[in-house]
Parts: sequence; C-alpha cells; structure tokens
Amino acid sequence: MNHLTENIHHVVLDGEQLCIEQVVAVARFHATVSLSPDTFARIDASRALVDKIVAEGRTVYGISTGFGEFSKITISSDKSAQLQENLILSHCVAVGEPLNEETVRAMMLLRANALSKGNSGIRRELIETLIGMLNAGVHPVIPEQGSLGASGDLAPLAHMALVLLGRGEAFYKGERMSGAEAMKQAGLPTFHLLAKEGLALINGTQCMTAIGTLAWYDLHRAAELADITASLSLQALTGLLSAFDPRIHAVRPHAGQSLVAKNIRLLSENSPSMERNRSLRVQDAYALRCIPQVHGAVRDALAHVRRVLETELNSVTDNPILFLDDESVISGGNFHGEPIALVMDYLSCAAAELSNISERRTERMVNPTLSNGLPAFLAPDGGINSGYMICQYSAASLVSENKVFAHPASVDSIPSSANQEDHVSMGTTAARNCRRIVNNLFSVLAFELMAAVQGIDLRKNVELSPAQQGVYDRVRAVVPFYAKDDEIHPMIEAMNKLIRTGALENSVKTALPDFD
Repeated sequence: MNHLTENIHHVVLDGEQLCIEQVVAVARFHATVSLSPDTFARIDASRALVDKIVAEGRTVYGISTGFGEFSKITISSDKSAQLQENLILSHCVAVGEPLNEETVRAMMLLRANALSKGNSGIRRELIETLIGMLNAGVHPVIPEQGSLGASGDLAPLAHMALVLLGRGEAFYKGERMSGAEAMKQAGLPTFHLLAKEGLALINGTQCMTAIGTLAWYDLHRAAELADITASLSLQALTGLLSAFDPRIHAVRPHAGQSLVAKNIRLLSENSPSMERNRSLRVQDAYALRCIPQVHGAVRDALAHVRRVLETELNSVTDNPILFLDDESVISGGNFHGEPIALVMDYLSCAAAELSNISERRTERMVNPTLSNGLPAFLAPDGGINSGYMICQYSAASLVSENKVFAHPASVDSIPSSANQEDHVSMGTTAARNCRRIVNNLFSVLAFELMAAVQGIDLRKNVELSPAQQGVYDRVRAVVPFYAKDDEIHPMIEAMNKLIRTGALENSVKTALPDFD
C-alpha cells in the first residue's frame, strides 16, 4: 500500500471520492491538489443563497445570530462580516506544540473537500486559496491541544483559518513567519470574511479526522509488519505451523483471522525449518498460536475504521447546512465528533493489543525458560554480556504506556458554552492518543524483529523461506549480529528507522504478491 500511495501525484477534490491513500499522498508526499470543475456551480449557488438570506434579513443561526449560547442574540446584516472574523479571532485558543506538517496538510485538504460539496455557503475563492496554500507549502501553525471535538475542532481550525485572513503564523520554505508574510511570499491572497464563512471554515471534524486518517494508515502498515515479524519470531522459537491451518480458520470465519493465517503460511512456504518443527511439541504458547486471532482482530478493526473514516472524509460537518433544492438552512449536529471519537478509541485498543502480543514474543525469545533452547537474553556469552535483556525492558515500558493512552477518551464529556454544548466527543484527544500508541507500536515491533533475527542466528540451523530471507537480509544490512555488549542504541535507532520506511513490507509484497 505504501508504494501505491507514493505514486499518487495529484488529487482532484469533488467532496465525494476522497480516500485514505489520497490523504496520505497529499499530507506526506506533497501530491498536488485541485478543485473539480463539477463543484463550481453548487459552491457558487450556496454562496448566493447566503447572500440572499442576508439581504432578506432572515433569522438563521450563525448568519444573523451569534454562536452557541449567543444564538439568542440577533446580529444586523451590516455586522454579519464582522461577526465571522470575530469568530476566528476569538476561537484561536489552542495550546501546546504545533501539529506536525503532515497533519496540518491533511486538515487543510479535508476542510477543502468538505467545503467543495456546496452545502456551506463559502466563496469558491477561499476554497481555492486553501488549496493554493497546500500546493505552495504554506502551513499554518496549529497548536495541537484545545479541541473538545464538538462543535467540531473549533480551536485548531481557527488557527488554520487565521492565515487566510493574513493573521496568525505559518511555516513556509522551512521558516516560521507571520501568516501575512507567508501568504505574500507565496503570492496568495488574504481575505475579509463574509457572512457564514467563519463558521464554514472552523465548524468541522477535520483535525481529529486528519490525525486519525494518518494513524490508520500507519497502523495498517504496522499490522502487515507484525505478521512479517511474527513469522521470523516463529522461526527463532521453533514455532509450529499447525495453528495456521486454514481449516481452523474456516470454522471461525472472521475475515482478519483467515487473512493473517494465510499471510503466515505464505511467509513460511519453502522453509525446511518450519517443516521440521512440526514434530517438536503438540502446541505453542498463545503469543505464537493465537497470532491469527489477535492480529486478525486488528485487521477487522482496521476494516471497520476505514469505512467510518472515508465516510467522514466526504461529509459535510459544519453548521448550519444549506440545501439548494428548497433553500433550506438547517441547524443540526454534524460537527459532533462521536463517530470518529469511538473508532479512534477502538483503533487505540487494536494498536495496543498488537504491541502487547509482540512484546510477549520478545519476552519468550530473551527468557531461557520460554525460548525452547535459546541462550539467556540472546547473549552468546551471558553473564559478562547482557545481550537483549534491556531491550525487553524498553518494549515493556512502551506497552505499559500504551495501556494508559488506550483509556477511551470518548467516554468523557464536559459541558461548554453555558451548557448549550452540553455533550462533546473528545475525538481529537482520542485521535492524538491513537497516534502516540501507533508510534510506540513501531518501536515494539522493532525490538521484536531485532530479537527474532538474533535468535535465528543463535539457533544456527534455521533455514528461512525466500521471503523471510529477504527480510532477514535487510535487517542485517543495518543491524549486525550482537556478539558482545556494545553501545546498542545506534542499532535500535537503525532498526526503528528501517521499520518505518515501508521497505520491509514492500519487499515481502514483491516476493509474495498474495500477501496482504
């Protein structure tokens, strides 16, 4: 999947067809973006409807009224533009470290796509300028904390919108500068907002969905890596292939379980060692025997979360929503982040579980009472050398940290806006927690893969399958055999870098086209 994403060079937004891989291509690999001409008529018509409402003096939330609890206050038409700019200026209250570039790019893309559906009443020029910022590399400085996840991601999106007004800060060509200067250097216009446009820019779930989409993509990669890594751990631990027999999984037909069992069988094909192991014992411990059930449940979670995310990528999430067929303007709750909050917590649990079982396999490899004959802590000369003893400590620490961050954020709520907004999703917190757990997971898998390759070398008589040999060779190209204690951190850094590049899973997919 990673190499396919890198091959997406341009994305056309129409509000209907944006997918996860396209988001990653724009956010991470700087694919260019354009607005589909098919959207022009509906965007322009929705703007014309807002102008008509203002001219007629109709009472509509956020156009001729204040916001939240202030919705009871009527705003005159001559102050409607000021109302929108005040909204942005008063809502840019986020704190903490700035979101990284790829998350900001994903936010901008998602907001432009939602606005392109033509239900938000914003001028086409603002959407095109938001896209122009993406293409030029103008990235607003957006602190990562401060969203309740309803009414959407108000604070983070306000920081994004500031730069369209020539306010706030942005990164441009590697430098942090004022939003006005960044837009000037990039040759992009800034705007004074008109009625409804402030709401259109900041009322939505794009921060949580951006973080969540990138986390989903990385967890999908990590799930593939977990299967690859586990197959090498099976070699190091003389594991049995009987638990991956397709007949077992046919009678409990969860799709992910069958997929993972198939992957392990593919990875183990043509390995004489795995065939010899069949006579060693009746069954293995759960961390080996239950790989299809645990890894497979993660795959099923990913499939469900993908459906939710891609629905959200192509949804209208601001308020009120304009409907052109009968000129209705309806105030609802599409900004509420609960659909994303729940699945981000689900994804966090899935990622934490993948790290839990990985760490247990590492423990089995370093523990001489569990490793089926490997030297203690994978040290050739134990006692004077500690070997991989403390690698398992570090993995255990990460796994324990994951358990803390996997506590569901979506079960919390706190009222705001004088109890007008009395239930919120905490979806952005859930997404940020998920991102942290997924990053930890990669490091846990790195420790397992280092241990597996060390164990394979120590066992001496292991004959890998061709696909496993390709992975082994790539690992050994950056992480040498650990014959005696030396500064181990550079090896850990090299392994962490390799495991995040996509090279390992892509090499397996080249060797095994049916691996998924």
